[in-house]
Amino acid sequence: MLRKEHSATSRGPRKSVPVGWDADPVVAAWTGLPPLDGGRTADACVVGLGGSGLAAVAALLERGLSVVGLDAGRTAAGAAGRNGGFLLGGPALFLHDAILRWGADAAVGLYRATLRELDVLAEALGPDVVRRVGSIRLAGLPGEPQSDAEAAERDAEVADCAAHEAALREHGIAVERYDGPLGRGIFLPDDAAMNPARRALGLAAQLARHDRAELYENTPVRRVEPGCVVTARGTVHAQTVLVAVDGRLEAVLPQLAGRVRTARLQMLATEPVAPGRLPCPVYGRWGYDYAQQDASGRLFVGGGRDRFVDDEWTSAAEPTADVQAYIEQLAAQMAGAPVRVTHRWAASVGFTPDGRPLCTQASDGLVAIGGYNGTGNLVGPVAARAAVALAVDGTAPPPYFST
Repeated sequence: MLRKEHSATSRGPRKSVPVGWDADPVVAAWTGLPPLDGGRTADACVVGLGGSGLAAVAALLERGLSVVGLDAGRTAAGAAGRNGGFLLGGPALFLHDAILRWGADAAVGLYRATLRELDVLAEALGPDVVRRVGSIRLAGLPGEPQSDAEAAERDAEVADCAAHEAALREHGIAVERYDGPLGRGIFLPDDAAMNPARRALGLAAQLARHDRAELYENTPVRRVEPGCVVTARGTVHAQTVLVAVDGRLEAVLPQLAGRVRTARLQMLATEPVAPGRLPCPVYGRWGYDYAQQDASGRLFVGGGRDRFVDDEWTSAAEPTADVQAYIEQLAAQMAGAPVRVTHRWAASVGFTPDGRPLCTQASDGLVAIGGYNGTGNLVGPVAARAAVALAVDGTAPPPYFST
């Protein structure tokens, strides 16, 4: 049964915000991992059990190391389980923009690394979780422009989609033009969709069965130091410490202030609408607005951060009335009809000044990853593997990371 709609304007304390993805029966049946119950010693400690943290645990286990993994709440209770569920190749920047900013080797290298990571994820979790349906980048949003300014902006984005398509073709990445019921744009057949909470909990369940892994939920970290992670429930000693936190990373590691900045992203979920309205994940208006539809017909819709940008540079993770009103209107555009909202939520994510995610040695024996600029579902695990190589082997991260 779906939870009651959360009102973005309601008052009073709230222990948690209902998240639409959690209505999935598999997610709702999650029995949880135990909290830490005292001190531990291991080869490595991973702070954060989202997509990147779980990938880091897996990479460390592959090297034969013992690992303690910690999360302040439920696994993927942050952005890893609250995002749009898009599995998109490449960085947050469109490929042609990333090439201009970073160079072709770095931009295309990250794109190919994310596609490899998608293959790994699909093999690990299967088609019930990872749906290889592609994605659509729209110029603008569904429906006719409502003003001359909106029409001009859409024309500009049509031209940008053409530049995006050209860059993909030049580097041998699959792309098709899209001209259909939703509008005009490009279709990227390599991409995929998922329920992000189900993805993370599925991986956590697999890793928790490993005899060299100890994973703990509801264990807030008080202090992170080289070789030592102090929590409210005990201290973990480890030669390697890897902090895999996207939103609020600069709060966990203040030395990263200025290199990463926390923003709030907001979403909602609806009751089912016409099946097949969105055949795959859809994003438009320069990528700021996005939606996908699940098998039951429900829409999961987010965006609007640029419309309220000053308010959304915050570490708060409660939905707000203004942004929610915008994305409710967006949901109706995506549906092509009025919608009924069932869930509203928000999450904290990290942004970097040049769009490159962080993979950096914060101090001896302490490596941090984050700052995925709103698209961490595949970039995060790529960063995790680079972080393990940096921490264990001393291998410098590829040039598409900020070090």
